[in-house]
Amino acid sequence: MNTPWWWPFGRVPEIEAHDLHASLQGNPPPQVIDVRSTLEWRGSRIAGAISVPVTTLEQRLATLGLEQGRPVVAICLSAHRSIPAVRMLRIQGFEACQLRGGMRAWWAADLPVQKGPPPAAGAGGRNPT
Repeated sequence: MNTPWWWPFGRVPEIEAHDLHASLQGNPPPQVIDVRSTLEWRGSRIAGAISVPVTTLEQRLATLGLEQGRPVVAICLSAHRSIPAVRMLRIQGFEACQLRGGMRAWWAADLPVQKGPPPAAGAGGRNPT
């Protein structure tokens, strides 16, 4: 039986927090989408992550400007909401995975975050909608 893309359980490809951090230093880095709520994203996020709450991903995917040839990493709080996001991205032809353990793993690894209001448009960040 095929698992529906929206089912928040099961296995999808993953990347460890330290490996993601290292790959973000690459050129080009992976594309990062944060599928938590906008409020959660504003509280603490990985620099450069695009805020796309999982409930809006299907409707907004075509307008995000994601590059097909670059990997995409989906992030949520605990690697639960990111599972359906990875499935949807893979169905659309993206090389996608999730951050193993979500933001909780990122924080536990004491990796850098941005907090507060998003950077102004044109300042290297993307404002959530």
